[in-house]
Amino acid sequence: MSSFICHQSYPSICSSRHAFPINPTTSTHLGFPNLRQKAQFRSLSPRCLSEITSHIDIDPLDKQKKKSFSMKECAISIALAIGLIVGEPSLSWQREAQAVTPPALPDLAVLISGPPIKDPEALLRYALPIDNKAVREVQKPLEDITDSLKVAGLKALDSVERNIKQASRAYKNGKSLIISGLAESKKEHGIQLLDKLETGMDELQQIVENKDRDGVAPKQKELLRYVGGVEEDMVDGFPYEVPEEYRTMPLLKGRAVVEMKVKVKDNPNLQDCLFRIVLDGYNAPVTAGNFVDLVERRFYDGMEIQRADGFVVQTGDPEGPAEGFIDPSTEKPRTIPLEIMAEGEKVPFYGETLEELGLYKAQTKLPFNAFGTMAMAREEFENNSGSSQIFWLLKESELTPSNANILDGRYAVFGYVTDNQDFLADLKVGDVIESVQIVSGLDNLVNPTYKIAG
Repeated sequence: MSSFICHQSYPSICSSRHAFPINPTTSTHLGFPNLRQKAQFRSLSPRCLSEITSHIDIDPLDKQKKKSFSMKECAISIALAIGLIVGEPSLSWQREAQAVTPPALPDLAVLISGPPIKDPEALLRYALPIDNKAVREVQKPLEDITDSLKVAGLKALDSVERNIKQASRAYKNGKSLIISGLAESKKEHGIQLLDKLETGMDELQQIVENKDRDGVAPKQKELLRYVGGVEEDMVDGFPYEVPEEYRTMPLLKGRAVVEMKVKVKDNPNLQDCLFRIVLDGYNAPVTAGNFVDLVERRFYDGMEIQRADGFVVQTGDPEGPAEGFIDPSTEKPRTIPLEIMAEGEKVPFYGETLEELGLYKAQTKLPFNAFGTMAMAREEFENNSGSSQIFWLLKESELTPSNANILDGRYAVFGYVTDNQDFLADLKVGDVIESVQIVSGLDNLVNPTYKIAG
């Protein structure tokens, strides 16, 4: 890994808090780090970014060419600062930046045209392949309760009450349309969830009337999970065919829920932590299917956290020379293609980044918006080199602005940590993954290889 030379107007984000290689000869590239590289690193302190900048020598030619720049370039600088790029600063960085920067990022106004969704469960709801306006009109005011609760004290309850009334009206007016949108095979279950949702909204109204501010958020979360369940019951089968060349791979045709238990060392306040992760096979069937298959092989059980630098938490590099999973039935490494689903598309793109496809303004269905976004690592210049190494983004708004970063469309997101995600920041290199277990959705895995002898 290497440092990034940012524009002089942003000295506080020159490093992104990463580890640097002992070998300083590697040239710098624009992009996310080679997360799968087996290298020895020396860590820099994550406490003070200004300390990190003192280790970086900015090329004098680079200084002369950066005396002035536009607001757009400022935005580009902020976005590129998160790159965790490979290699020591060199003149090659400047040439590559000039070649890549103009098409790589659209105008800032396009990237952040509206408030980004950062809640992982909301991202998962909106990523479902459904088109039912009635249920979304119930969902939105229930989600808005989160913003209403940002008001101090009991004053927040006035806004919460308006949210509840809006959701209740939308439910009453759209109930028949919501029911008609349920898949026939799931209709009975969906109606049961709707009954719970209706009762729960009445209970939430009573909580507000009782001035029980602390009771609002837990009930809101419960109601939104009912909504999410109803929306999942609207999906009738898997919505598309995976390209033929990938159809024999393990595929997750739907969603699965995973629990990952990590043994935390050297922290008296946190010893065992259980993370709940939702994997989204609707938008990343190959990537999520590969991971579920490895989980069922117990591939990750007993593996250490291999990187935890304040930017990402990473694991999945097996012991030995291999950088990914070696299938014992073939004795060959298993790699998977880069897989990106964009908004408005019915099938993911394979093998190319959105940038390479010329889709500079496209938004991904599973963006790097949430703390604990889970994605597949790969070689920087080999799009189809993902295997077993995974990472979770420890999102920071200054370095990874939602809807305005260069990770989206370059790396395959396939899930989000939905419970205890804040504890990811407490993990350290050497902490041990005691177990990873599929708690639901295993029946959505097709072509499993873990059942094959060997």
